[in-house]
Amino acid sequence: MRHQALNDLIARSFSAADVPVTKEPSGLLRSDGKRPDDLSLVPLQSGKALCWDVTVICPLADSYISDAAREPGSVAELAASHKKAKYAVLDGRYMFVPIAFENLGVPNASAKLLLTHLGRTLSEKSRESRETSFLFQRCSVLLRRFNAVLLHDSMPACDRMES
Repeated sequence: MRHQALNDLIARSFSAADVPVTKEPSGLLRSDGKRPDDLSLVPLQSGKALCWDVTVICPLADSYISDAAREPGSVAELAASHKKAKYAVLDGRYMFVPIAFENLGVPNASAKLLLTHLGRTLSEKSRESRETSFLFQRCSVLLRRFNAVLLHDSMPACDRMES
């Protein structure tokens, strides 16, 4: 649900910026049947349509904790590099941007650039200079909300009944 909600937020933001998108576009299938989350229906850069795939990763997992301790956002960058490799076959025809967030809120560099560009486009359209900040805040609130749900659901049933 968290992945879908974050993806919907980004797709709605593109639509608000007058960039139509389609969800799970057909025709971009890889050999294993996987496809990116969304695709812009108009070219955005160098005559290429933008496609993206969202992922959320936990930097506190045992397998990532040493990377996370080294540098903030390193686990998001690792997840983004996995997404980029997964969709490398699309690279020539489409502009692929992996959107990876650590569940504590840190996005990877390409996601940060994309969301900043999208926020600026929204600002031009709405004449509200804070659109970029609002977009990042909406992403942050969404991640926090789902972290709370996951934390609540991980509590034993007897603890939940008392609260």
